[in-house]
Amino acid sequence: MKKIFTSLLLFVASLTLSAQGWPANYDGVMLQGFYWDSYSDSKWSQLTGQAEELSQYFKLIWVPNSGKTDAYYSSKSNTMGYDPCFWLDHESCWGTEAQLKEMITTFKDKGTDIIEDVVINHKNGRGSWVHFPDETNGAYSVTWDNTNYSGICKTDECNQNGYTTTGADDTGDDFPGYRDLDHTNATVQQNVKTYLKYLLNELRYAGFRYDMVKGYKAEYTGLYNKDAQPTYSVGEYWDGDVSKVKAWIDGTKQDGFIQSAAFDFPLKYKLNAALGGKQWSQLKEAVLANTVDYARYAVTFVDNHDTYRENSRLFYNVCAANALILSMPGTPCLFLPHWQAYKGSLKKLILARKAVGITNQSTIDEATASADGFVLKVTGTAGKLMLVLGEATATTTGYQLATEGVNYKLYVSDGVDISAVSAVTDTDAKQEVNKVPSFCTVADGEMCAFFEVPASWDMSASQVVKCWCWDKQYNYTTGAWPGSACVKVGTADNGNAVWKWTFKESEKKTATGNTDEGIIFNDGKSSDAIQTDNLVFENAGYYTVNGAWRNAKTDATAINTIRHTPVVATSQAYDMLGRKVEPTTQRKGTIYIQNGKKYLKN
Repeated sequence: MKKIFTSLLLFVASLTLSAQGWPANYDGVMLQGFYWDSYSDSKWSQLTGQAEELSQYFKLIWVPNSGKTDAYYSSKSNTMGYDPCFWLDHESCWGTEAQLKEMITTFKDKGTDIIEDVVINHKNGRGSWVHFPDETNGAYSVTWDNTNYSGICKTDECNQNGYTTTGADDTGDDFPGYRDLDHTNATVQQNVKTYLKYLLNELRYAGFRYDMVKGYKAEYTGLYNKDAQPTYSVGEYWDGDVSKVKAWIDGTKQDGFIQSAAFDFPLKYKLNAALGGKQWSQLKEAVLANTVDYARYAVTFVDNHDTYRENSRLFYNVCAANALILSMPGTPCLFLPHWQAYKGSLKKLILARKAVGITNQSTIDEATASADGFVLKVTGTAGKLMLVLGEATATTTGYQLATEGVNYKLYVSDGVDISAVSAVTDTDAKQEVNKVPSFCTVADGEMCAFFEVPASWDMSASQVVKCWCWDKQYNYTTGAWPGSACVKVGTADNGNAVWKWTFKESEKKTATGNTDEGIIFNDGKSSDAIQTDNLVFENAGYYTVNGAWRNAKTDATAINTIRHTPVVATSQAYDMLGRKVEPTTQRKGTIYIQNGKKYLKN
């Protein structure tokens, strides 16, 4: 009897240890298997058909919320699942529940787990804003208070739109798209636990990607995971402040154990600055993945379904950015459109990571930034790795070149077997551009800058991009916001319009009180302008929203007679998209960030 009891204790202890947010020393790479409106590419049957190939490179795939939405129930309409309605019915625009189970089983049999996009911050009603469907599926059942609406926060905006709810105050940020669930409510908690157990036990998901975890206290994610025991859990705590993301991770603790990983948004924004604007030093700053105590819980990424549609997207050096997250500690999460466009390059990078034995808790030996680029050295279980970004120089003695591409070279230590890397024959469907468009010309002595307008800016025929450029002595763009008009000079290979600002002596104004220097591009509106952040001025610089990506005249030495020293501008704090937006102009179904909060336009 004593032996049986001891065995039982060991079994229970192993379960507790396995549910600590994310596996220790995890060496897998993750794929986000969807993007916004990927209704064809992300169908369960479509993903199942790629299982043989994907399972060779990814140990984990994140898929959309699979629950039936009210839109699909009512009219078979497509939505991305961030309008959740049913929790125990998983026939959706992505496929039937049978097809979902087949996909999960097919991948699991090949060693790849599937996690679902779990949306429990808010819920959509069936037939009205507040009526949640009661559901029973086998041994699983959820019921809701559709009389007093006690499961909906009393601070929800539906209370100003004809409804009265009786839940507690929201424990996090409000989400005006749908009803905010009251996670202090015992019925809500039990329903969430039932839902998560159905996902794990009946559908055989391996874990969860929690949507908008800023919407409720971190302790509830911990509470639900302690009960459900997923192998993987990652929260979308969308914030560039690493201290806040760490605090959320710590806030999920139950019985002293962290219960969830988080996406490394701090690293995402530093990737944008470095590989979109040559601000290499930002890659040395603290993020989850380079912090020893948090690297295990860092899920790193270059872009996702939200950032890819907005100005926080990385426009260039995509493979170089993926090379960085695939070289670092943490669990890299690659984005489906990147995989589709650069499959050959990404396969080589994944296999190089595997050859060296990099895990989510590998050791960073060196991280060096210069004006020309960045060098990273990491030790894995089978050797060492060195990544060189930009035009940085590094001693390669003791290393062999594993793979290279635009603005990156990846070396591994001598003796590491890279035959699998060399055996990759796939080519990239898309070629990355490493030069400024030929139509961006600069005259001798000309002070100018070029700006590639992101597709998310709504530039009507009557709107003109304007530039605001200044230093501590002068404003070079009229001194009256929004500044000087730019001229459209062409279209980049990616379809984005390129505008040019040229300094005119008549527009130079004496500045008073300026303590910083920089350049800003905006959509030309005098108020509520959509604009870039404060960027570093570089004469003849070719800018995206992240900064000067390249230079249209790299051999230019004259800055005219204008005094304009290119120093780092005092940067505003990033909003969640790295720019200002007008919510009223966002299309229906668009997710946007305002005042640190995530909203859905409806």
